[in-house]
Amino acid sequence: MEAESSLRAASCTLAIGPMNGNTWRSYRFVTEHGEHPSFFLEPANPPEWPAQFVQAGFAPLASYFSAINNDLSANDPRVESSEKRMADAQVLVRSAKPDLQRELAGIYAVSRVSFRNNFLYTELPEADFAALYAPVLPHTRPELVLMAERHGQCVGYLFAIPDLAQAARGESIDTFIIKTVAILPEPAFRGLGSLLVARAHKIGHELGFRRCIHALMFENNISLNISRHYASIMRKYTLYCKDLAR
Repeated sequence: MEAESSLRAASCTLAIGPMNGNTWRSYRFVTEHGEHPSFFLEPANPPEWPAQFVQAGFAPLASYFSAINNDLSANDPRVESSEKRMADAQVLVRSAKPDLQRELAGIYAVSRVSFRNNFLYTELPEADFAALYAPVLPHTRPELVLMAERHGQCVGYLFAIPDLAQAARGESIDTFIIKTVAILPEPAFRGLGSLLVARAHKIGHELGFRRCIHALMFENNISLNISRHYASIMRKYTLYCKDLAR
């Protein structure tokens, strides 16, 4: 393969794909489609592409999941204690301002710290981060973007968006997508992720949504542990790699 030859010529020893540059952009294949239609911002690929990677000598490197919650009124028994813990830590949770552009600085600051140890993380300048969000912001519901603050500083957030793929199919939009949950890794904020997800479900239910998709969670990420209390897996994805040193 020409790509492998170019990588070897550049002294690369491992090829990872599919990936559009880094994990801030599109990457991984859908490998178990399930019965649910594609949702907004979800990667898509013909079913034969993963097999072509395997035939070329690639092997699975990491697995990811999306899950769906069909009952937004369901309660997580852990939330009450989390609410008390956050109150004791003086953490306040609010919906985002209507001008979401004004929230991006706090979202970026938390993302840099929260994702720093994530699998395959690479640093992204703030201007590039804002550019990635720019096409999406006009389609959000600010009520579904939650900001957690202590003493006026952002310490966590949840970013959710309506499933615009439903509208593209001519359906009414009754589903929203939790795209990202990020919390500063400090003991005082333990349980904040569960609280944000519970709040998002409650707000979504009040806004008239019927379902929520927890999108694209890494197999070892804390978000998957939170999701298990509400949702069932609807789709699986795989990232592949090939050893070029052989």
